[in-house]
Amino acid sequence: MKNLLLTLVLALVWTAVQGAFTLANFAVGFVLGYLVLRLLRPLLGEASYDRRIWYKVSLVGFFLKELISSSVRVAIEVITPGYRMRAGILAVPLSVRSDLGITLFANLISLTPGTLSLDVSEDREYLYIHAMYIDQGEEEDILHLKRTLERRIILALGAESTETPPVSDAAPAS
Repeated sequence: MKNLLLTLVLALVWTAVQGAFTLANFAVGFVLGYLVLRLLRPLLGEASYDRRIWYKVSLVGFFLKELISSSVRVAIEVITPGYRMRAGILAVPLSVRSDLGITLFANLISLTPGTLSLDVSEDREYLYIHAMYIDQGEEEDILHLKRTLERRIILALGAESTETPPVSDAAPAS
């Protein structure tokens, strides 16, 4: 946390030196501050946010690529005559266990055109998804989701995403 604060301070100093506070100027300052602190790592210690930053960038980039390609695919399906989709419901076994990880996985799937997260099983073992396109068969599409999106989420969130949440003894509210 200390290194993140130092990076932000260096970014603000950069914008002050440049004389114009713009988002682009701040972003350049943040990158430069990050690089300076990376060079000073032996003196300051490793930044806690540093470990997962590239995995998070990879997740965002992958999601944007999937968002664009699926948007184009659904748009083409809508404007062309005929019916080329094969829809279905998939039960995806979850490797991600944290509330944040499951929520992120479900929401990224729902934000992608052509797919919708329906429910998480009560034992948190499966995420049920409606997909407009089941191209290679159910098993292959499930493996594709696990190898691409879920794996990137686990890498971005780290070990806390695969921990099993504590089981509450309290009765569920009805």
